[in-house]
Amino acid sequence: MKKLLIASAILMAAPFAAQAGANFVEGDKTFGGDAELGATLTTGNTETTSVKGRLDMKHELGNWENQYLLEALYKEDTGEVTGKRYYGLIQADYKFDEKSYTFVNGNHEIDPFTGFDSKSTVSAGYGHKFIDTGKTLFNVEVGPGYQYKRLDDESAAAAGYETEDSWVAHGVVNFEKQITESSKFKQMFVADYGDSLEGRSETSITANIIGALAMKFAVIVRYNSEPLDDKKSTDTETNMTLLYAF
Repeated sequence: MKKLLIASAILMAAPFAAQAGANFVEGDKTFGGDAELGATLTTGNTETTSVKGRLDMKHELGNWENQYLLEALYKEDTGEVTGKRYYGLIQADYKFDEKSYTFVNGNHEIDPFTGFDSKSTVSAGYGHKFIDTGKTLFNVEVGPGYQYKRLDDESAAAAGYETEDSWVAHGVVNFEKQITESSKFKQMFVADYGDSLEGRSETSITANIIGALAMKFAVIVRYNSEPLDDKKSTDTETNMTLLYAF
């Protein structure tokens, strides 16, 4: 844990050090985001519950653009919990100009079905928007990071240790395309490479229904090159949710 605190302090200082040398003209202060929710409930011979929620907010303050993200997934089948995941992320970007920026990212995930009680990652680095036309966005982020994991009691007893930690190389590739006036396609890859390779891919299509209300279809794939002994390396999630932009 001491290493995690030291790494957090070093990485959080990076954008502030860069601010002194930047000359980019500050923009307006803006705040917005979107909230989405999807649920499936069945009763009778089969009783299942599936709930997916997500809140994604962005705050622009001059040269700074901050993102706050919360996700929750819960699944239950005939009284037995079959899926549970909670995820939170905070990212701060400091813009040098219209294309280049530096970032600091911290995220925390709770997913007991992976054999870990929790996983925390902090990273910092450089981002660049190769395409940003208003209708098409393609940007890449790279930088160093630090990852800390805590195993659950069962996995810790089998493995003989309680925690894992490592420095990682962090990378993000993001592509967004406005297909029509009312629909958008997004593809994002996130990877952390250290003692193992962990990746996340999210592919989604969003279509407006009316006003600020839209329907979102998404396929999410999570990959771990070295899962715990009784776990699979790949998890997939497919969901349909209602999205409200504000």
